[in-house]
Amino acid sequence: MADSDDEGDKKDYQIKVVVLGDGTTGKTSLITRFSQNHFGKTYQQTVGLDFFLKRILLPGDVHVTLQVWDIGGQTIGGKMIDNYVSGAEAVLFIYDITNYTSFENLDDWLAVVKRTFRGATKLPHMALVGNKSDLEHMRTVRKDRHEKFAKDNHMSSHSISAKTSDKVNNCFKQVAADVLHIKLTPAYLEETDAVITADVVRHTPHQSMPTKLTTKTRSSVCVLQ
Repeated sequence: MADSDDEGDKKDYQIKVVVLGDGTTGKTSLITRFSQNHFGKTYQQTVGLDFFLKRILLPGDVHVTLQVWDIGGQTIGGKMIDNYVSGAEAVLFIYDITNYTSFENLDDWLAVVKRTFRGATKLPHMALVGNKSDLEHMRTVRKDRHEKFAKDNHMSSHSISAKTSDKVNNCFKQVAADVLHIKLTPAYLEETDAVITADVVRHTPHQSMPTKLTTKTRSSVCVLQ
């Protein structure tokens, strides 16, 4: 995870963030909003996984490269799911606040993470993310149910809208800070960080999976299995 830099007090870290949840919950929309400040109006199913990078700056001159893995919703029963989740420092569990089934199914996604990290000294940082806050008037998952699930499973709690970008950057910043045990002030969270866009490189299924990157370049990679 950590890769500190000897130049002054600057520190560089890499964090693997896996995004899990049912299809149509907005996982890809969330990630593309965060990484490229773009929201696609047409739904496109993620097959296997997509892979993105974005660098952020946290207080204390801490530079963090977030390696974000967008796991397809249909992948939960696949043979590769454990490989995708393995090595994650953070896992975001995404559900659609207007779709109660997507919230109920988080138990299955949580079971995948616990199975993958069976025998490990600890689980990765886990975050519960309710997407589509712009559709509050259509909410089917009560806020108290959200908070209870987060508390019962030791997750941080987030409410975002990939469509409007509300709280999207803050969600990823907070998750990264939680992993690195950095306290964020309200003033910091109100700041807007620059959006980094990058070309997407598509790899064929026979190519090897991306591993923990050491590059400090700003790029975006998409892997299809």
